[in-house]
Amino acid sequence: MTVDIAARLAEVMPGLRRDLEDLVRIQSVSADPARAGEVERSAEATRDLFAAEGFDAEIVRAYDGAPPAVIAKKAGPEGAPTVLLYAHHDVQPENDHADWDSPPWEPTERGDRLYGRGAADDKAGIAAHLGAVRIFGDELPVNLVMFIEGEEEVGSDTLVDLLNAHRDRLAADVIVIADSGNWDIGEPALTTSLRGLVRMDVEVRTLTHAVHSGMWGGLVPDSIMTLSRLIASLNDDAGDVAVEGLHSGPAADVEYPEARLRAESGAAEGIEWIGTGSIVERLWTKPSISITGFDAPKVEGASNTLVPAARCRISMRIAPGDTTANAVACLQAHLEKHTPWGATLTATVVDTGEATQIDASGPAYDAARAAFAEAWDGTAPVDMGVGGSIPFIAEFLEAFPQASVLVTGVEDPDTRAHGANEGLHLAEFEKVVKAEAFLLRNLGALPR
Repeated sequence: MTVDIAARLAEVMPGLRRDLEDLVRIQSVSADPARAGEVERSAEATRDLFAAEGFDAEIVRAYDGAPPAVIAKKAGPEGAPTVLLYAHHDVQPENDHADWDSPPWEPTERGDRLYGRGAADDKAGIAAHLGAVRIFGDELPVNLVMFIEGEEEVGSDTLVDLLNAHRDRLAADVIVIADSGNWDIGEPALTTSLRGLVRMDVEVRTLTHAVHSGMWGGLVPDSIMTLSRLIASLNDDAGDVAVEGLHSGPAADVEYPEARLRAESGAAEGIEWIGTGSIVERLWTKPSISITGFDAPKVEGASNTLVPAARCRISMRIAPGDTTANAVACLQAHLEKHTPWGATLTATVVDTGEATQIDASGPAYDAARAAFAEAWDGTAPVDMGVGGSIPFIAEFLEAFPQASVLVTGVEDPDTRAHGANEGLHLAEFEKVVKAEAFLLRNLGALPR
């Protein structure tokens, strides 16, 4: 019997929406130790949702006290391919509630979106998998494995341990990672490259103790001026990264209109773009450096004092094809070369994440492109890069080298994941669920 996907989608969407809203109400902030119980509750709710659909579902963790993940399995036809569906149930902190237009933990529909922390990233990923499962019921076209992680927002520290400990249970022919987004409303995408990340804390010291700026200014360099000059050396006059030895590469031929870029980036009026090359090369396949933190005295209450030490955090995105080991070495060498006036430099790596380049060819990708085009009424998906980093994707590629890894998601350019007023575009979410059902159907129809 052939499942009528469109008809079943209409039947399951109301209940799926309720289940998604219930998940959003759980404050599963993995970065907050005070809400560890909420992370546990989120894992339990996720487990129960799939158990109710006939899955053998359980909570797993790398060790006692580690964040909880959910593994759930349900068999399809004998000899059918096995598909692993990934999402994560932990979320980012909501930060200042005053920045939200509605309570962050109470899902609220306004216009065409459902707002709330995790409404998109990534509880909608869980819901998309659940919706596809409900469409097929007990007539699955493939064998399914769910892997719903509970620590993605804090770096997936125990993910490799979980992949190793449960390798046989998680082994699959195709892995679908629902933690990315689409090119635009009405334009689906498959993510095929992601930049990597190196974060480094840098301190410069010019004095053993603070001294009077009038007595010693003009002779003794202050640490803030010294660090400012070091930071300025990281980019050339055009705004390109000036660190030697980093990799850059070409990007897909995708047009990013100027008006859309300004609206989505939140650029202030009159701001000029930095760097050279196409917009998508600068965002996807070239390195970038940003300063995301700076320790120095506040302007208000500042005294006439030369500060002995100043510190900043460098966030460097590295292009697909580069490695974090090379990037760290190049950045360290640059900092040592360009620290002025004999200041003492201390550079400490905070964390790293490898870049990802996916070979988006083969039957699984053909099945995915056909599914997306069908769900979006003939609009073919864009092969999209992402400027941000999802390091665990590289870990899946390494753990299961024979599997086809598809990176999809529910987000769009105005989702505002990690920020205030995170929102899920409801009509696009319905298309995502439909596309995943079409994908499972197409994979099940591949030659055995």
